[in-house]
Amino acid sequence: MDIHAAVVRSFDAPPRYEAFDLPAPSDEDHAVVEVLAVGLHPRVRSGAAGSHYTSTGSLPMVPGIDGVGRLADGRAVYFVADDVLGPMANRTVIDTRRSVALPVGADVLKIAAAMNPAMSAWVALRRRVPIEPGQSVLILGATGSAGQMAVQVAKRLGAGRVVGAGRDKARLDALPEVGADATVALSEDADATAAALADAACEVDLVIDYLWGKPASEAMMALLLARSDRSRALNWIQIGSMAGPTIELPSVALRSANFRLQGNGQGAVSTRAYLAELPSLIEEIDNGGLRVNAQAEPLTEVERAWTTPEVPGVRTVLIP
Repeated sequence: MDIHAAVVRSFDAPPRYEAFDLPAPSDEDHAVVEVLAVGLHPRVRSGAAGSHYTSTGSLPMVPGIDGVGRLADGRAVYFVADDVLGPMANRTVIDTRRSVALPVGADVLKIAAAMNPAMSAWVALRRRVPIEPGQSVLILGATGSAGQMAVQVAKRLGAGRVVGAGRDKARLDALPEVGADATVALSEDADATAAALADAACEVDLVIDYLWGKPASEAMMALLLARSDRSRALNWIQIGSMAGPTIELPSVALRSANFRLQGNGQGAVSTRAYLAELPSLIEEIDNGGLRVNAQAEPLTEVERAWTTPEVPGVRTVLIP
């Protein structure tokens, strides 16, 4: 069956809207859905560029990692993309075992926009290192879309204090509106940044890190050196690498403190565990518990939408 989709034929070029062949469902667990909305997430961009660690290098491909669709019986579902075909198309094939029915009247735009950026922190704080009521959290990279969402998620899951750290001053200043109790500006002045982090966040229980690279390495040492009781656990959850793929970490950081470093992502948490968290997260988004700003763009204009700089704090959603 011919469909129309955003098709990647080169990792060096944005996808183009063109005809594509829709494979038939392979078994009873797979079904064709009419796609209603697909988020254009950073993870989608890295996959389409062949740079994500899960990339197979195979082309052509239809990008996307999740979406909202309508089954043949009329039910709307949120789905995690199948390995066969991405969701940036007017129709796609999904594994129904990796989908969740949406409440009647659910805002598909909000759900398509928010599930991916919210899921990283949601799963991290419920499955990777379950947060305890009243614990404090530092969000490193809080001025990005996922980081801003993580501030809200931490509060909704019971954090007593949330500190947001990032570079974008305007977005940093707006974080108290979504739940941040304190903010730290990350600057080129390493000493000033370390002092500010130590002052605001040295006693936190958890760190959610979307940056990695040099900012993470410097932040780790700043927090550990200023901590009043180094035997009290500090759980560092690495999620993104916006500032670089590697860090330099002195071994003393692991020997001189109760410092636990781990990641959260595909492979660190099972698919089953991720799927188990979807209904509760959908409910939070749909009932307004998590604020999201979405900008709808037609799928026919995917090439333009792909190359247009995103407005900070706004997630682009493609609508077939």
